[in-house]
Amino acid sequence: MNLFRLTLLAVFAFGISAVAGANAGPGSQRQAEILYLLRHDCGSCHGMRLEGGLGPPLTPPALSRLSNEQIVATILHGRPGTPMPPWRPFLSPDEARWLASRLKEGMNP
Repeated sequence: MNLFRLTLLAVFAFGISAVAGANAGPGSQRQAEILYLLRHDCGSCHGMRLEGGLGPPLTPPALSRLSNEQIVATILHGRPGTPMPPWRPFLSPDEARWLASRLKEGMNP
């Protein structure tokens, strides 16, 4: 992902988060934006169907051994020593919790 795209995502994410409030879950517009991020950015490593690729699968069976908070921590802080980057610049903890719950439920991007 190039620097321009990262910058745009950061500005957009922080702007939406500030409007939505620090403790509020994502509204429907922000949910759509997070799902876009999931499809296009997460999908580039975890596979377009989230069944694995460079990164491991993000399917309910693959995530079943992890708690939601472990998934949230991975989303926000990445995994040092792997290609998994921290997404904290783009997602709030509440948004990461929402995404972790959707992934464990088996949402299809």
